[in-house]
Amino acid sequence: MPIATTGPLSYGMQLPIQSQSAIFAEEWEAAAGPADLVEIARTADRAGFAYLASCDHVAIPRRLADAMGTVWYDPVATLSFLAGITERVLLMSHVAVVGLRHPLATAKQYATLDHLCGGRLILGVGAGHVAEEFEALGADFDGRGGLLDETVDALRAALGPEEFPEFAGERFAFSGLGQLPRPAQERVPIWVGGSSPAAVRRAAVRGDGWLPQGDPREKLPAQIARLRRLREAAGIEAPIVVGAITEPLYIGDPRWQVGRRTLSGKPEAVAESLRAYRAMGVHQIQVRFRSRSRGELTDQMAAFAAEVAPHLGN
Repeated sequence: MPIATTGPLSYGMQLPIQSQSAIFAEEWEAAAGPADLVEIARTADRAGFAYLASCDHVAIPRRLADAMGTVWYDPVATLSFLAGITERVLLMSHVAVVGLRHPLATAKQYATLDHLCGGRLILGVGAGHVAEEFEALGADFDGRGGLLDETVDALRAALGPEEFPEFAGERFAFSGLGQLPRPAQERVPIWVGGSSPAAVRRAAVRGDGWLPQGDPREKLPAQIARLRRLREAAGIEAPIVVGAITEPLYIGDPRWQVGRRTLSGKPEAVAESLRAYRAMGVHQIQVRFRSRSRGELTDQMAAFAAEVAPHLGN
């Protein structure tokens, strides 16, 4: 079911385990694997989460390995694996660095995924930030902004309903080349990630959704206002799904140190704090829970869905 721009806040989450940066991964994730991902995905499917998301990095250079880690599951493989054991939750790349690959190759992968999962794909895209990845794959790191713009345009054509899509740009051109299966969706939603001025502009003029990266609450209203001004100036009337990444959450009173930035406490208080995002013009929130085990995480997910989510529209 598409994420609406009206009504209560929708809520989704970035999957743990599949990306293990030292910045956000919990200690228990290092020893976790496919069985844990399955249980987390099934919990999200049952509990009404709007989407599950998976990141994209091909390889991490040594200079960044201490901070970023080298555990980054492939998003297409991961989301396809989870598509087979879930029924309703949407599956999102957050974000695919699509400039690393030819758009026809990307379209083949994600069209197949959307076909197999019955139209549950959201294609989140971003410019990328690791120069060595681009260099290793022969992609243009310095020109990655323009590369992403053209790649999004090419993907619009390649993921459309036509068996033989056509596109002609500065970097890519294709016609007379058939690709089946087509996506199950007539229009695969493309959400643009990033909070730089260029990323916000890209989301405004090319995106069906915007995925800010790291914007604190106090900066979001100005960013959202700029997004809407740019979209209106471009003459685009279709609504855009505005997202936000919340503070880390813990439902209830934790008996361990969850960090001073973590939003914790009674469900009603957590919901009241999160409703402020809706008042800013946010439509979906990406939540992350502090946890010491898979069991604690799935308990937190279930508690959020049962005790917090019903209050997100009040």
